[in-house]
Amino acid sequence: MRGKKKIKITFIYLICILLAGATLFPIYWMVIVSMRSKLELFTGPKLYQTSIFVNNYYRPLFKDIYGKFLINSLIIATGNTGLVIFLAIFATYAFSRFKIWGSESLFFWTITNRMAPPAAFILPFFLIFTKIKLIDTHIGLILLYCIFNLPFAIWLLKGMIDAIPKELDEVASIDGCSMLGTLWHIILPVAKPGLAVTAMMTWIFSWNEYLFASVLTSMNARTITTGLAEFVTVIGTNWGEMAAVSVVCLLPAVIFLGYIQRYIITGLTFGAVKE
Repeated sequence: MRGKKKIKITFIYLICILLAGATLFPIYWMVIVSMRSKLELFTGPKLYQTSIFVNNYYRPLFKDIYGKFLINSLIIATGNTGLVIFLAIFATYAFSRFKIWGSESLFFWTITNRMAPPAAFILPFFLIFTKIKLIDTHIGLILLYCIFNLPFAIWLLKGMIDAIPKELDEVASIDGCSMLGTLWHIILPVAKPGLAVTAMMTWIFSWNEYLFASVLTSMNARTITTGLAEFVTVIGTNWGEMAAVSVVCLLPAVIFLGYIQRYIITGLTFGAVKE
């Protein structure tokens, strides 16, 4: 029996290694391509690279405008994440603690905003943003992304705050703590893992968004994801520089995930089991 168990565990580990390899290989290949010159790219495939063609990184990020696009993405994703978390905390606390008539229907209506296809909103938002002069602005995209990210953040946080016993609120109230004080000193510290996961998901959604950024921006607020499309031209595709910018585009997400990874498992399971 012990031998069969070892074989089963070994087989599971082997499957996991193969799946991880299949998942990470495209990223590895993108890094390899980003280090090659145009001549090396068309001389035949190689699974390793011994030298780095620095110009693939230097020219688009420091000579061209892709560095600005990268900064725009950082501003928009970070600004949207901060605004969404701030609003979601108060909205979720209200949904969780105050049982008023119609709150369940209002919560469901909030979630339907996330279910709607983004393409249906392109024309209305283009006309509205043109009228109020938010086309090609950071604040325009930050506010726009709230429409889709805020419902998701509320939905994700509600289960986590519901899992926090209401008795903690009552004890804090007896001790003279105000409602905002209870939220700040009691609820938020306990829900910190859930907040970290919500912030991570919101930030990644904002960072990866392409459709609205491609329509509602032109130069001043253009994001790095839309800028990648410019490497595909009528005379060919600049694979080396595209891969280099893609690697740089991937790094902030990896750093952000690495910073809050200790909260991910706790946050995703927080509130899954309730008494």
